[in-house]
Amino acid sequence: MKQSIKIGFVGFGTVATGAVKILQDQQELLERRVGTGLEIVKIADRDIERDRGIILPEGILTHDVSEVLEHPDIDIVVELIGGTTHAKEFILEAIAQKKHVVTANKALVAEQGEIIFEAAASQGVDVGFEAAVCGGIPIIREMKEGLAAEKLKSIYGIVNGTCNYILTKMRDEGGDFSEVLKEAQDLGFAEADPELDIGGGDSAHKLAILSSLAFGTPVNLKEIYTEGIERVSPIDIAFAGELGYDIKLLAITKIVEGEIEARVHPTMISKETLLSKVNGVFNAVYVEGETVGGLLFYGQGAGSLPTGSAIVSDLVEIARNILSNAHRRVPSASFMPKARKALRIRPMAEIESLYYLRFMVEDHPGVLANISGILGKNGISISSMIQEGRKIEGGVPLVMMTHKAKERDLQAALAEIGELDCIMGSTLLIRVEGEDPS
Repeated sequence: MKQSIKIGFVGFGTVATGAVKILQDQQELLERRVGTGLEIVKIADRDIERDRGIILPEGILTHDVSEVLEHPDIDIVVELIGGTTHAKEFILEAIAQKKHVVTANKALVAEQGEIIFEAAASQGVDVGFEAAVCGGIPIIREMKEGLAAEKLKSIYGIVNGTCNYILTKMRDEGGDFSEVLKEAQDLGFAEADPELDIGGGDSAHKLAILSSLAFGTPVNLKEIYTEGIERVSPIDIAFAGELGYDIKLLAITKIVEGEIEARVHPTMISKETLLSKVNGVFNAVYVEGETVGGLLFYGQGAGSLPTGSAIVSDLVEIARNILSNAHRRVPSASFMPKARKALRIRPMAEIESLYYLRFMVEDHPGVLANISGILGKNGISISSMIQEGRKIEGGVPLVMMTHKAKERDLQAALAEIGELDCIMGSTLLIRVEGEDPS
């Protein structure tokens, strides 16, 4: 029996600080669960002077990453520097040194995961990335093990707390997007440069990982349709509420006729659904399996301690594998490598959905007939409509909900409608998840 499992960190930022604190504070508990101690041997970071509120033994902190990667006694390397360049180099070097790896790097796993998993398989080591998706929610482990018996049908995720906070505040308090974003930045819920969050990129990274695990196929991030929340306005949130819906930024993946839909965009969901109750900075993932039905995983999707907890959970799992000599007991990508199949990612033009459409129009006779005629010509039927008499910024809002239609047909209709003289500005489209009212 090893006296301890030795750990090295590359990066000592917010998440690493949380993980180290948990390793220190829960030392006795973790030893009881693993069977031996989890010992931090080295932590490499550019800044080793800043006070992080943690007392470490002399000699653990270093500027030199090689002291972690090449340390002969370190069993597991935890990469927490972010990015996809140096992080990839460090992880591959650690694997080449036959060290197990834990990371919270969603971008790296989404974009370069196949390379990392292949390298780990060749060296017989494990890769843990529970913290890469939804912070403290153990969704990765559930996808790999808890749902191993399930033929999964779909996943709907609120996986970005910044966007969920903004949309919740806009709904509850009626503020404009820019105002609420500034408030989120002041409170530390949004980055100084928030584009990755509000533009949907962060959610797309997480969706690529979940899709790959769910359906046993490599997923190219570039094939995931990605749309952010910048164009959602208080008026759309109000209309959605009037129609019985909430607006969430959803990461959606599902199997349709043997192909994968993988998309991130603002989505209207019924107020009766569990996901609509997920507010503020919280995350949730709704998974639908063929035999278990629907399951909801809910919790804190970010933060030092929740994400640090996910890091430590991977350390515990890998430590147990080391002590049992059971490396690679669970495949990194959930399916056995040779059993994974390349599935087609369905282009956005081919998906079918219900749609919310808001036109800003001039208030005169014939407008509704013109718009309805173009929609009908393209095979799109209207299920309900709200026509406001009041003017907003010089125009009158006209809201339509459609029956299920193909994206290609709807976009063709909107392009033609956009040429009408009565249309003011661009039409807002929000996709709707739910049953067709027909």
